Amino acid sequence: MPIASPEAYAEMLDRAKAGRYAYPAINVTSSQTLNAALKGFADAESDGIIQVSTGGAEYLSGPSVKDMVTGAVAFAAYAHEVAKKYPVNIALHTDHCPKDKLDGFVRPLMAISQERVKGGQEPLFQSHMWDGSAVPVAENLQIAAQLLDEAAKGKIVLEIEVGVVGGEEDGVENAINDKLYTTVEDGLAMVEALGLGEKGRYMAALTFGNVHGVYKPGNVKLRPEILNQIQEAVGAKYGKDKPLSLVFHGGSGSLLEEIREALDYGVVKMNIDTDTQYAFTRPVADHMLRNYDGVLKIDGEVGNKKQYDPRAWGKLAEAGLAARVVEACEHLRSTGTRMK
Repeated sequence: MPIASPEAYAEMLDRAKAGRYAYPAINVTSSQTLNAALKGFADAESDGIIQVSTGGAEYLSGPSVKDMVTGAVAFAAYAHEVAKKYPVNIALHTDHCPKDKLDGFVRPLMAISQERVKGGQEPLFQSHMWDGSAVPVAENLQIAAQLLDEAAKGKIVLEIEVGVVGGEEDGVENAINDKLYTTVEDGLAMVEALGLGEKGRYMAALTFGNVHGVYKPGNVKLRPEILNQIQEAVGAKYGKDKPLSLVFHGGSGSLLEEIREALDYGVVKMNIDTDTQYAFTRPVADHMLRNYDGVLKIDGEVGNKKQYDPRAWGKLAEAGLAARVVEACEHLRSTGTRMK
């Protein structure tokens, strides 16, 4: 199928919330990781979201270019072409973008999509994330309102973060403290500033103890009930049941029951990066260690071309990542839910 249209993406998100499941949002950094994610979604018969961060986009542009917009556009162009061969709907998304990178990443990409829409085409990306966790809530929401207006012009869904995700990702680092928990007051302020869809569609990454990176279950206290409290408060004020479409960041190491509880409270998208990075790299390490004398030309020998051919270990890496995507779909209850 082609990359999801704005209408198909909206239906995906609505179906997920109604069905109490979420889409894995897989961070990728190359054509290989993109292809692996596509295969994983197809194997799980699940629609999905594939995303690039600012660092991922820069990496995709090439080591001597290091331009986030160039890398993101190249990634999207490749994805639009290869996704046609898979029987699932895929949305393209850009991950965490802090304030100092908006003008060099999200805003130019939104402008490209606006021009495409004016010309009768679909947007290049289906959604973009503004990460305002490092600025005061009032400023965060002021910028979010401006971006939401621009996103609506390009038929794009905006994702915002209200609260702080601990740990580090792409150079954005936050301490692990009480700021990891979004308050009901923050949620109400968000809706007052952004509305509930009439100004443009958005998703909210509300935080309930989330931490980026690797940690063992129990090391960080997740409180999914916070999501329910905010949903109920907003719903009571505006007369709507579960009005917010929520995003779960920093879920590596979370207990399955915590993940499932968050789904029940309206999470429709869960970012997965650390776990899929390892799933991609682990088979490569295994191949290199098992075939040490083949992948290296030791003591003047010639090695074994079949073992150091990048396709040999690349296929193993892709299979590992694809299998982890299948597992993520199972965890998030999206297996078998693809839209026909």
